[in-house]
Amino acid sequence: MQSYLENIYIIPILIFSVVIHEMAHAWVALKCGDTTARDLGRITFNPIPHIDIVGSILVPLFSILTTGRVLIAWAKPVPVDPRNFRNFKRDDTLVTIAGPLSNLIIAFFCVLSFAAIYHISGGIPDENSSFASQFTTYLLKMFYAGILLNVSLAVFNMLPIPPLDGSHILANILPDELAERYRNIGFMGIFIILALFNFVPGFSKTFVGIIYFVAEPYLNLVNILVK
Repeated sequence: MQSYLENIYIIPILIFSVVIHEMAHAWVALKCGDTTARDLGRITFNPIPHIDIVGSILVPLFSILTTGRVLIAWAKPVPVDPRNFRNFKRDDTLVTIAGPLSNLIIAFFCVLSFAAIYHISGGIPDENSSFASQFTTYLLKMFYAGILLNVSLAVFNMLPIPPLDGSHILANILPDELAERYRNIGFMGIFIILALFNFVPGFSKTFVGIIYFVAEPYLNLVNILVK
């Protein structure tokens, strides 16, 4: 149990990442003509309006305690009224992409933050020394974990299963009638996702493989910057 609790350092970067993800959706929706999210206070760094008790706290904590890492997490969906979009399919796609793209950008800043702290501290400090050294180690762990975490969030959200972001992109490609039926799956898609991860042989392994494939350039950059 203690070894799993040591991974709690990932929670701050997780909360920050899901907040930025939802803010990105809301901000792009505003730029596309829909003020719904802004009017409801969703363009804010305050995590409270964005946090979903189950997806942002309980599921990640359960994941940490059972596997030692976080692969799945989500925040409250940003309310969007597509009737306000100037071009529905284009704008809906832009709003959709904004969330996962924000996570990939955060992953890049995690790389830079890790490298900067590493060089300022002269390497990875001894955790058993001063409080400052322990805090520095905490930050290094958090930013390094933030790389894989944000890549995981981006990849997970791009799965083409409602209500994940990827489902919007697929729906905008499908013929209108088929797209409407597809969107009607709604939050029932959560059960499809759970079934895929728990009952489809090889799905979880493939999912993790994709995460590490996407994360590899970030991790390689870390190795280059800390030399």
